[in-house]
Amino acid sequence: MKNILVCTCLAMTLMAGCKNKAANKPVQDNSSPVVNASGTKISFPLAESANFFQTEKISSSSLMANVTAPAKVSATVLRSNEGASGNIVIFDNPELAGNYTQLLQHLTMINQIQNINIRQRKTELSRIKDLQEHGAATGKDLLESQTALAMEETNLINERSAIIEHETKLKAGGFEPKQLRTAPAGTAYIICDVPESDISQVKKGGKCTIQFTAFPNEDFTGTIDDIADLVDQTTRMIKLRVNINNSNGKLKAGMFGTVAFGLSEGKRLSINKDALVTVQGRNYVFLKTAPQVFERREVNIGDQIGDRIVAFSGLKDGENVVTKGVMQLKGLSFGY
Repeated sequence: MKNILVCTCLAMTLMAGCKNKAANKPVQDNSSPVVNASGTKISFPLAESANFFQTEKISSSSLMANVTAPAKVSATVLRSNEGASGNIVIFDNPELAGNYTQLLQHLTMINQIQNINIRQRKTELSRIKDLQEHGAATGKDLLESQTALAMEETNLINERSAIIEHETKLKAGGFEPKQLRTAPAGTAYIICDVPESDISQVKKGGKCTIQFTAFPNEDFTGTIDDIADLVDQTTRMIKLRVNINNSNGKLKAGMFGTVAFGLSEGKRLSINKDALVTVQGRNYVFLKTAPQVFERREVNIGDQIGDRIVAFSGLKDGENVVTKGVMQLKGLSFGY
């Protein structure tokens, strides 16, 4: 009986020792995310952990964002009631009006000198040469005729030089002199300033919407005629000229308004700005490639339009890009 009791106690002691040993053995944590050596792939053992991250399915689409700029009706074109050869241009700026008037005067003089005066002098010189060959004109007559022609040619050069100053001032004001001279009656020109940072997205010939203070409940549609060649060194703004149909005469030179440009990047793949992370000058996004698996992908990006960033390469239509929890994935992927 005594031996049986000893054996029982020994068995109980061994069983207790085994329990203590099992209790002291570290328990493996199967809930931690698994990251491969390069950090490009992250797996979550628990579905609830993976569900924390929100994604969007990307696809090619047209990106559009409105950029607004203060504007003013800088000139209107009216038909002359006096039968003039050209239309009347009314400027809101007296200096530009003076430059345009003087430009027209110089052009008239150039036409006069080039098509009438010089032609007459050349005809006269040819006649004097013919008379001299037949002994009916002297060398003095020939010299005077040559001098008269040279003077007219000098006048032509001077008139052409004088035009440059007026053309430069008109262009600095946002106008193209040649277009002003041929503009049809019923045209209004709107001048506005656009930041240098946005100018690459504004295209000549593009459409825009204008609202004027005088007509707050009416939208006008205009066309971008030209983009100035000069950047203001103080404001870093560039002038744009917009033309608009004003056949009803509602718009007057000097009226203020606001121009809205629909800046478009065309149909491209894009990502939400919150999806992008930048590390050491390189841009990355994280893709959800399986229910509990995420992949890091390097992308080549373009401009930001609103909340969207153009993705030139690195992504495909239909892929799921992470938009929430990106910083957590960045920490796991790069180790910080």
